[in-house]
Order: sequence, then structure tokens, then C-alpha cells
Amino acid sequence: MSGGPRDRLRIDVARARAAMAGRDGSPWRGLEEIAGTPEFEEFLHREFPHNASEWLDPAGRRDFLRLMAASLALAGFGACTRQPAETIVPYVQPPEEIVPGKPLYFATAMTMAGYSTGLLVESHMGRPTKVEGNPGHPASLGATDHFAQASVLTLYDPDRSQVVTHRGAISTWNGFLGALAADMQLRAASRGAGLRILTEQVGSPTLASLLRQVTALLPEARWHQYEPFAHETETRAARTAFGAPLHTWYRPQAAGVILSLDADLIGCGPGSLRYAREIASRRRAEAAGAGMSRLYVVESGMSVTGSVADHRLALAPSEIERFARALAAALGVIGPGDAPGLAPAHEAWLRPLAADLQRARGSSLVAAGPRQPAAVHVLTHAINERLGNVGATVIRTDPVLPDPDGGLPSLQTLVQDMDAGKVDTLIVIGGNPAYTAPAGLGFAASLSKVKLSIRLGLYDDETSALCGWHLPEAHFLEAWGDGRAFDGTAGIQQPLIAPLYSGRSAMELISAVLGRPGVTGHALVREQWRRARPEEPEASWRRWLHDGVIDGTRPPPRDAQVRAEALAGVAAAGPGPAPPQGDLEVVFLPDHGAWDGAFSNNGWLQELPRPITKLTWDNAALIAPATAERLGLASEDLAELTLDGRAVRVPVWIVPGMAPGAVELTLGYGRRRAGRIGTGPGYDACAVLPGSTARAYPGAALRGTRERYPLACTQTHHSMEGRGLVRWAPLSRYAEQPDFAHHQEHGGPGPELSMYREWKYDGYAWGMAIDLGACHGCNACVTACQSENNIPVVGKEQVMLGREMHWIRVDRYFEGSIDDPMVHHQPLPCMHCEHAPCEVVCPVAATTHSDEGLNQMVYNRCVGTRYCSNNCPYKVRRFNFLLYSDWTTPSLKMLRNPDVTVRSRGVMEKCTYCVQRINAARIDAKNEDRRIRDGEVTPACAQACPAQAIVFGDLNDPGSRVRRLKEMPLEYGLLDEINTRPRTTYLARVTNPHPEMPPPAAPEAGGHGEP
Repeated sequence: MSGGPRDRLRIDVARARAAMAGRDGSPWRGLEEIAGTPEFEEFLHREFPHNASEWLDPAGRRDFLRLMAASLALAGFGACTRQPAETIVPYVQPPEEIVPGKPLYFATAMTMAGYSTGLLVESHMGRPTKVEGNPGHPASLGATDHFAQASVLTLYDPDRSQVVTHRGAISTWNGFLGALAADMQLRAASRGAGLRILTEQVGSPTLASLLRQVTALLPEARWHQYEPFAHETETRAARTAFGAPLHTWYRPQAAGVILSLDADLIGCGPGSLRYAREIASRRRAEAAGAGMSRLYVVESGMSVTGSVADHRLALAPSEIERFARALAAALGVIGPGDAPGLAPAHEAWLRPLAADLQRARGSSLVAAGPRQPAAVHVLTHAINERLGNVGATVIRTDPVLPDPDGGLPSLQTLVQDMDAGKVDTLIVIGGNPAYTAPAGLGFAASLSKVKLSIRLGLYDDETSALCGWHLPEAHFLEAWGDGRAFDGTAGIQQPLIAPLYSGRSAMELISAVLGRPGVTGHALVREQWRRARPEEPEASWRRWLHDGVIDGTRPPPRDAQVRAEALAGVAAAGPGPAPPQGDLEVVFLPDHGAWDGAFSNNGWLQELPRPITKLTWDNAALIAPATAERLGLASEDLAELTLDGRAVRVPVWIVPGMAPGAVELTLGYGRRRAGRIGTGPGYDACAVLPGSTARAYPGAALRGTRERYPLACTQTHHSMEGRGLVRWAPLSRYAEQPDFAHHQEHGGPGPELSMYREWKYDGYAWGMAIDLGACHGCNACVTACQSENNIPVVGKEQVMLGREMHWIRVDRYFEGSIDDPMVHHQPLPCMHCEHAPCEVVCPVAATTHSDEGLNQMVYNRCVGTRYCSNNCPYKVRRFNFLLYSDWTTPSLKMLRNPDVTVRSRGVMEKCTYCVQRINAARIDAKNEDRRIRDGEVTPACAQACPAQAIVFGDLNDPGSRVRRLKEMPLEYGLLDEINTRPRTTYLARVTNPHPEMPPPAAPEAGGHGEP
């Protein structure tokens, strides 16, 4: 594939390196900006990369003026496009508990990779429209990630499976239940011989209990679990270390020094929302001082956690185990002779780290990631014991999941049984093993040998295509269930809506296998917890439903110690052999949007920029600049990657900060059967995934094909010309000069000089403060805003033209060398300027200033001149060039927030500070004859943020948190030199580097935050 709007943006790493020598140390967006080619500058400065020159000739200008005059003449008749007619139907007998316009909230839970996260879901007139975090749930604490926010779009996805099919023909549930009953009679006669059930990692106590009932009733039957990114390595390592499958979770808030060994603590994982909250609480600007924690990260690729670390060391995957062994030896966990030697630079990095961990005994934390081998996990357990962290920052309990065994070994056993003809009936629940199973395993070929194959899934996908029966699965917002959080706390999953397509849940299907096809999910869950808590009255059940948490279910800590023989075995084994010089090592990861393919058909997640690469709608092979130089590759080159005798063609994307020799591949793309959106984009990494339990594989080769593959990256859009956007300083500088963020010479006219009118606010004065020290760029705020405000997706081609519609974006900046840069994240909503440049240029007064300080958009006035966007220095206004909103699909009409207008073609839109939420709180306050309380209005972005980096409130309230933050010396306004006086301001980032750590190959500490 070649061609595309970004062909001319091909960058050369050598040219970027040479350009770095002449830079002043200011942050940069990407290698394209460093290289600074004329083609890139043209792309950056022109809104239309193609066909824009038509406006430069006199005839084109006359056409433009004629069209503009016609637009203004028609301004009174609405905007540029007539909106479709809609029919309204009144209630004849309205339900008593529903008040039109007043949403209801219900507690439920969403499960991923076996662990659940508590949610509060907003319901309008019986239809769920928005997901929030449950403040009372230990895994969310009121926050959400982008997957939870986008789950409502999956609920209403018109491509979801809607009917039962048998060998490709439409059938019925009754027809399937009859076939199942007949087969179960045969299985019962043979005590279950030939019956296999394959699930994802099961975290539901009720579903696990039902599956155990099947294996108890039919002892020859077998239950297998497989999920590509289940935490199976930790379970195996725990068995090795403790002799039992103990579970480990962390308390980062109690840790003054944290070391991550390839553990993306705040980026993904069962406890990532809580870990992000706790780590940020010790590192935010408000708490900067003696109690500020220090974060070290050792990893191969640039993760979300690594991007906010005080110190980060990029090592090839095979080198991380060697580093862990050297650290264990430095701390006295193993003998010096059991640790390999490190490179001098790595040894210099290790010494101050080990000393820092020793000084923080009892208040430090060392975590190993799921991709690391069992030896690293055993060493990590022993290091935490030696440092006295167990019981303080590291908690060990009995297993949280009902049955923690499974993973690839379980799937391998199933494939062997299918090949041997031992499987007559296979029931596949969830997942998509025909796509996610390693190519070398041959799952799809083995499945064809099964006589009766049954699949329950949300989509009629690759696995369903190979099964005799396909059954539509109920979405978690349509089904009863239960689950456990990362710390073991149980909660109830209750539905918000009846199944849209007559789907069934996994537990209802297994109940049918047990001969109870008519039992509802509600009855099964209720029955399970009556058995588990027989002493609880009925009122307790209602409380659990209301709170979303079952109290007293978290397992108590276990006082387990690493076995001496286990540690001795790891020490004696030594690290594996180092790969040959120049060999590539491949790491397989879940995609930040598509995960393992479960969200491939979700447009919100497809268009969500990835935190580090800012890619959308595709995946790519991520490599380091040094690797690109050695192989003669550039971003968007189409290359062939070979591993273990298999090959896949994949576009390349260069990521500063990656370890040389490492290649990161993400799953979830290259789908062959995933709905209209998910089928086609990207490449299938599973095609080269070897059939072993390792997560990093040496021996790969990457070769260019002389072809190009254009990728949609948002980071190069809306340049701000290298001004002082992100400001930061180390803790030592902050202690000497707390107001360092204001000591930058920008030259502006000064706040006292202005041609704009001055506004006076006698009532409310809304404002926002964003803490750059807390933001880690997860993009949950972007998806939350999209869900709350009915923001459409535009597709890959429009993103490549710079036309993405997100009302808030998170800019990512690098600072320092291209091999070892520092990373900054900066959310950018509308600034709601006091002196708003957009307001004075609108010819129809579509953008106005409210008496509470909001910069408002009146959509039905807008005629699409885009003068406001051209005059906005922050580039935060979005224009509907085309009819992006779907007006016709019935199910998507149920998705939308009724309190927010759905915009049509030709209309400008932007962040409103979620004015609909302000107005709802105003009505409640007025009815109670009071002012709106601080915290009563929380915009969608702030409510979703796991790190609480975004704070909103009334600036006229002297006790409000936003007022206190704006009075801090770290507060500054973006582009304050042009005197727009934004209501959205920032708190400069404060880092906590170790004074003895060798400096990276980057500008002096402080960078753009120093005067």
C-alpha cells in the first residue's frame, strides 16, 4: 500500500539527530518536528494538505467570497445543513420512578482480564448513556479508564451479533437448547467424556461455581481458560516462590520510592486506576515537598508509567532479567556471584537506585510486569521482603480469582485433545481464540475436528465462523453477574437495560448445560451469594446493589515468605543467554484502544490517540531511532517482520526512548471478521505470535519492502510554534523558587493593556486548573468527553487531514535526546479566555461570552466561516467539515446524551465546560435556595481522570479547590504572553530526580521550565 496525504512527512533519523544539536532544549512533538523538512512545515501550517491552493488564485478567491456572502445571507435560516426531521412519541402511561430530564444512576461493574472495576452508569429514560467510576469501589475510587467510557458504544453497536445461527443459517434459542439437551444426555452417559468448555479468565464467583458444578457432575469434562493478556506469569511465579498461587497487590500511596521492572502500573492492569490515583497523590504539585515520592522505571518500550518516571532506563527485553539479578545482588538477596555483570552505564544507574531503595526500607515498592519471566517475579518478591515492604506497600493474599489456573498451557492441552479426537463438544464462551491464539498453535485447524462446537460471543467473529452454533452474548450492561477487584473485593454487576438482541450471559448458558435453561442471571447470582453469605438479611442484598460493593469480601493479608529453595533455584539457574549482537527482540502488547481485538469495532477507541505514539486507526511495529538507523527504516515504511518462520507485513513507527533492538507489536488489528469498523485496519500480530508462554521473543528480522503505509497520527496537528507550553522543574529548584513557572520572558503586552472589555462576575465565575505533575496521558478524559457530549468519530482519512473532533486533546511532548527523552503530557480543552480572540471575529455572534465566564457556542447561529478557529491561538475548536454524526442508525440514537445537541455539517463546536452539568446543578441549587457547592459540578473529563489532574469550580468561591490551586505559585496560563487571560490554567510539573543519578543524554534538568 502506498500513497496518502502524509507521504511527504517521511522523516530521516540521521537528519533529526543533526538538527538536535542546534536546538535550545525546548520540548518537541515528534521526530517530524525535529527534522523540520519543508514538506512537514507546509503540512503543519496548511489546514488542507491537498487541494488548498485553489484559494490562492484570483478566481478561487472570488468563488470563496461569493460563497461566503451566500452563507451570511442564509444565516437566519439555520446553519449550513438542514438537520433531519425526527418524530417524537409521548408517554401514555409514564413510569412513576422516571422523571424526564432527570437521569438515574445504578452501580454495576465491568470485567477485563478477569478483574472487575466498579462503575456508576447514568440512565436516561431507561437507556444507559454514560459511565462513571464508583467512588465506593476500591478499584475505581470514582475514576474510569477509556475502555469503561467506550463500553456504552459497544452496547449500542449495530454490528453486534443479533441472532442465533446454526451452520450459518438463522435459528432460535429454543432450537439451540433442544440440540444442547440432546448432546448433554450423551455426555452424561459417558460422565462428561468429550466435553470441553473454553472461557476467558473467569473472575465471577457465580460463573466459576457453575463451571465447577459441571466438572463435578461430569468428572470427565474439562474447563479451560485462555486470554492473551491474563496474568498467568504471576500465578506460576507465585507457585514457584511460595508453593501456592498467592495474589499480590500494592499500596503505592505508602511508597516513597517505587521501581517498576516493566510493570505499567498506571497504564493498564487490574489496579491501574487506583495505582494512578495513589501515585499521583504523592507526586502532585500540591504535595510537592519532603513527602514527594520518586519513581524509577526499567522497560523496553515507552509505557504510560515510564513517561512520567523521574528516572527511566530503556533496556532490551532480555536485559531486564539481568538488571533484576544485579539489583537483587546489590541488595543482598542473592550472592554477588549469582548476578551477571552490567554495562558501565547501567551499573552507574543501578548504584543510586539500590541506595535509594535501602534508605526507604519499609516504604519502598518494587513491581515486576506480567511480561517478565517467573525468575524476575521471584526475585521481586524476595527484594520486597528484604526491604521490609511486605504488609506495608506490598500485600499478599489468597488467590483473588476463583480459579487462577489457565493461560496458554491450558489452551495447548485443549488443542492436543482436539487433534487426538478426544473432544466431541466444545463450548467457547467469550474471547476470540481463533484470532488471538498463537499462529503456531493451530487452534483454528483443530477446531474443525470437533463434532459439536458452540460459541457465545458479542460478535459473529473469526471464532464464531468456525463453530456450528453461534449465540449472541449479552453485554455486561444487559446482564446480571458479579466479579472481584484487584484486591479481592467482590461486587454485583447489575444490568441497566434489557438485552437489545435477546442475548444470554455466560452463566445462563452454563446453567442450561446443567439442565436448568430457564433460570435467570439474577436468580443465579442471588443464589450464589445466599450460599456464600447465608447470615445476611435481604436488606444486605439491596445494599450491595446500591453500593456496588459487597462488604467484608476482601481476603486478609497472608504472611507468606519466599521459599529458600525457590530463591536458590532462581539464583543457580542464572539468566538466559543474551541474543546475538544485532538480533531483534519482539514484545507483544495489548493495544491501548483495541486491547486484544475485543474493542476492534469501537470507533471511539479506534480514533483515540495512543498516549505515546498518538496513532489512530492502525497499529505499527514500534522501534527505536537507533534501530531505524541501523535497518535503514523510517516511520510509515512498510516492512516485513519474520519470527519463528512466520512473516507479517507491518508499517514502522519510530518512538524516541525505546530500547535499541526491541520491537513492540500490538494485538487487536488485522481482523478478518469484526464488524464494519474493525475489519481490515492494521496488521495481525497474532500471525507471528509463537506458541510459548514467553512474552518477549528474540530472533526476529525486520526488512523494508520499499512500500509506504500512511498512518494517522494526531500529534503533528495544531502546532504552537515551540513556545513555552509545558513548564517543569526538579524538586530542588521548586524548593528554591516556588514560582519558577512565572520566570520566563515571553515579551507580551502585559495584562493591564487590552483592547477587550473587562468582564465582571457577580455570581459564579467558572474556571479549571490542570496539574501537569499528575497527568500521565491516559486519554480517559478524551473518551469521557466524547461520550458526554455526543462527539462523532471522523475516520482515518479525516484524521490524516487534521479534522479529528475531540473537544479535549492530550498533547505529548518529548524533551532531550531522541534516544533518552523526557516526556510531558498536557491536556488541552477550550481555554475559555477572558479576552477570547474567537468572540470578536464571529460575524453572526455564534460564539459569545457568558456572565459566568464561559465561552459559549450557539450552534444554530453558526454558518461555518471558521473565523473563530483561525483566530484561536490554542487550536481547540472543531469544525464539522462533513456530516460526521450518524443520524440514521436506530441503536445509536439511544446512545446519545439528550442534554447535549447533536451537531450537523457546517457547525463549529468545542469544549463547553460541560455546561449541561452546570445547569443541572444550578436547578438543584435554586430549588434548595442556595449556591452551587464546590465539587457539585464536575465536567466529564475531570470526573473520569484517574489521577485527579483536572479540577473545576467557582473562582468566586474562596474555599473552592480550583481557587486554591490557582493561588499556588506553580499556576500559569498557556500562552499568557498574548494576553488572552484563559480561565483554564496549569500547574507546572515538579519532578523528584535522584541527585546522584547520572544525567541522561538530554539538556540540563529543568529544561523548558527554567528561565
